[in-house]
Amino acid sequence: MDRGNKFITSESVTEGHPDKVCDQISDAVLDEIMQKDPAGRVACETFITRGMVVVGGEITTKTYVDIDDLARKVVKEIGYTDNKYGFNYETCAVVNVIGRQSPDIAQGVDIGGAGDQGLMVGYACDETEEFMPLPLVLAHKLTMRLAEVRKKNILNYLGPDGKSQVTIEYRNGLPHRIETIVLSTQHLDAILDKTGKQITEKARQEIIKAVINPVIDSKMTDKNTKIFVNPTGKFVVGGPQSDTGVTGRKIIVDTYGGVAPHGGGAFSGKDPTKVDRSAAYMARYIAKNIVASGAAKECTVQLAYAIGVAEPVGVYVDTHGTGLIEEEKLTDLVVKNFDLTPKGIIRDLKLRRPIFRKTASYGHFGRNDKDFIWEKTDKKAVFSKNISKQICSCSCCG
Repeated sequence: MDRGNKFITSESVTEGHPDKVCDQISDAVLDEIMQKDPAGRVACETFITRGMVVVGGEITTKTYVDIDDLARKVVKEIGYTDNKYGFNYETCAVVNVIGRQSPDIAQGVDIGGAGDQGLMVGYACDETEEFMPLPLVLAHKLTMRLAEVRKKNILNYLGPDGKSQVTIEYRNGLPHRIETIVLSTQHLDAILDKTGKQITEKARQEIIKAVINPVIDSKMTDKNTKIFVNPTGKFVVGGPQSDTGVTGRKIIVDTYGGVAPHGGGAFSGKDPTKVDRSAAYMARYIAKNIVASGAAKECTVQLAYAIGVAEPVGVYVDTHGTGLIEEEKLTDLVVKNFDLTPKGIIRDLKLRRPIFRKTASYGHFGRNDKDFIWEKTDKKAVFSKNISKQICSCSCCG
């Protein structure tokens, strides 16, 4: 089947990007509450700007969280430890404006209903071992390597803020070659040329050698592949000094790099009664098991909920023409074999644990982490057992 020739682009950002700083603070608050009060309700939002962190939202818990101390700890661990990077965990202001969850919402959640209405999407494909789109996998690997090179002081002039972007040419639906790589990294003045407007060619080559080359398979590049390193010329002013950050603003980085729809809401700072997060994890779990079973090469799963209602109001499976089982049959298998209520999702994916801050950088999906239950493929037999029935329906085998 011809799945088409096209170019697909995905991006990633480092943990020092202002929006990602906010995601990590919000999820650090959630983790602290899950550690001490697993039944706590959390909807934590963070805003960061020059010299200031504001933490707000609605939280209902029996425990106490030192927001000031926790926010500073996260900023320190990310790497904003010196004024030369434009932000310092020791001197920034931390403002706490957290309130309590509305009782009107709580009365529906207390009986096991969804914490809000909305639609959530999960996706998987077979083009990488992570069951994720290759452009996003490479973009994340580039920013992870960028952070590693900074933290290990391999290049001592890098700052915490950074971005990557990868464009891949697909032929007949399969990754064929890399068209473009973009890497932007915060840095000190030390690597600027005499004009003060560009990094030196020496620094550019050092960054390519230390960050890009260890990640990118040279067989995927050719003479026409374009590599941009700090394409504006320089990136000295970065982080919260350069841009404000807000929780939940890098949603495509968090999910599937634009290859699949995102769904209704962001993830970070939300406890698992919020189906924006928990049902998105379940949808990924289902989609990954469908693809891992061999029932499809590509799969999108959509779940929809009404506030205060436990069972989903909509379940939708799309295999994009690659399925070996009819989509209606797949939907039936999903409904029969997965508990899609908020309580069931929380139980089966073990979401009442302090595991969320590490989801807040480099994507929530496609990660090899034992705590990310939604990445397991232990349910693939549910679908693989039905493939043979679908393929062979003759009188002697049926």
